[in-house]
Amino acid sequence: MVAHLLFAGVLAGAVAVRVVSLRGYPSMLWGGDSHGYLDAAVKFRPHVGRPSGYSVFLWGLGPFESLAVVAVVQAALGVAAGVLVYAVVWRAARAAWPRWVWVPGLIAAPASVPVLYDGNLIQAERMLLADSLFTFLLVAAVAVVLWSPQLRWWTAALAGLLTSFAALTRLAGLPFIGLILVVLLLRWSGWRRTTASVVLAGVAFAGPFFAYMAWFQEHYGTFAVSKAGSVWLYGRTAAFADCAKIQPPPELRVMCPEPPADRRVAPAFDTLWGPDSPFQDVPGGIYGEEGNAKAGEFANLAIKKQFGDYLDVVLKDTLRAFDTGREPYPTPWTAENLRFPEGETWSDDQELLTARYGGGRMRVVEPQAEWTRKYQERWYTPGPALAVLLGTGLVGVLIRVRRWGGAGLLPWCVGTALIVIPAASADFDYRYVPPAIPFACLAAALALVPGRREVQAAESASVPDEESAAPAEGATEATDGADEEFAAPADGTPEATEGADEATEGASEARADEAEEPDVTDGPQEPDAETDEAPALDGTSKDS
Repeated sequence: MVAHLLFAGVLAGAVAVRVVSLRGYPSMLWGGDSHGYLDAAVKFRPHVGRPSGYSVFLWGLGPFESLAVVAVVQAALGVAAGVLVYAVVWRAARAAWPRWVWVPGLIAAPASVPVLYDGNLIQAERMLLADSLFTFLLVAAVAVVLWSPQLRWWTAALAGLLTSFAALTRLAGLPFIGLILVVLLLRWSGWRRTTASVVLAGVAFAGPFFAYMAWFQEHYGTFAVSKAGSVWLYGRTAAFADCAKIQPPPELRVMCPEPPADRRVAPAFDTLWGPDSPFQDVPGGIYGEEGNAKAGEFANLAIKKQFGDYLDVVLKDTLRAFDTGREPYPTPWTAENLRFPEGETWSDDQELLTARYGGGRMRVVEPQAEWTRKYQERWYTPGPALAVLLGTGLVGVLIRVRRWGGAGLLPWCVGTALIVIPAASADFDYRYVPPAIPFACLAAALALVPGRREVQAAESASVPDEESAAPAEGATEATDGADEEFAAPADGTPEATEGADEATEGASEARADEAEEPDVTDGPQEPDAETDEAPALDGTSKDS
């Protein structure tokens, strides 16, 4: 318990901040997509235009008949994400420095601070939107993969399942199953174990995904996730598409975007939702089959003919995430929705729909609400700080490039992709930036923690030659814990040794592995009071 004393203080403060926030805003805040999510939850059917994993989540909390309960649960998910970040980093640092009780906490606790205290993440927890659930599911999936260096069928399946739920909550999570499978392959543990892990992760991902598509087909007659799969990419092209260069066929000329009448509105938003939207002239509108088909054809043609302009827009919008301040983008009112409001605003439609769910009208209670607003203005992760975190993580990945980037590869790729994917497939929105913070913190912290081979190299250098055949004190702990390298432990079985890199393993390490069998525990334990010797860690620990 002493080892976690610092984090206990950090965690207590994070809970206190959320308690004050919940007292100031006892119910949920309303965003642009909130009506669709809540309507799908009340009717228990998939939304026509976006995945409805969040609506299923709301439906599951429906028996409580209160949006205040939803607010509390989402706040708990935010805290849980911070705890997972701390646990993964602490476990890796504990394996690297098993005899230094305080060192893991000194690295892991600061890594969790932006996740637990960022004002924008806390505000996202209070929104009737999918962001907080999506962030937690992805953090949990990454934590499962990083928890143990050994491949185990149940952890692979759990990672695939969590990633599937994340993708059904926000479609931006769909590409991450490919990243998870690649990381499992890089952590080679023999043909049978690696193949089983990859297959089970894929099956666990596909099960809920195909079940949702069957549910969607039951309601809308199409085996798909939504009826607007191509609409968002079409909106992305509105920022650069020039029909004089594209020269679309006559049937697609109706999709040629016009410059926004209001310059405060981003082209993508105006093209999709503005009064002059091309979908006004297409049968079925934005969620119709014809509109989706034409949007996809036009988007593919625009990107092909103006690929350089497309890359320029993607780069420009990606870099917005690292600006020092926030401009009112994509519209002034959507940007305003990302702040705690000063007063109560509630329409008749919101009132009626919320009453059908069970109540929970938005209320603003002073002075706690004022304190919460001031807190969000001062305590958040600015764009340059996010860039530093991702940059530190990238340095750690590059240093370990010969070992496939180490444990930091996965969180760094996820954090970066969460910023790039919206800019490449839809449009930039500041609400898409905070979900990247936990992964940036993970990647940066893991970059500071040495891996198994680095620890062994340092220990071997400090042992006299005549003693090199004996296992160094603490070697078991350093090799069996949460490791940042995607390498299998040498346990003497053909599966565990098949993918080992013999060129980089010294004779001392090989003899040490043969001479001593690692202990098996259920997770990191405290050092023995008499021997001051830390217990061994291996991949048998339960998933967080």
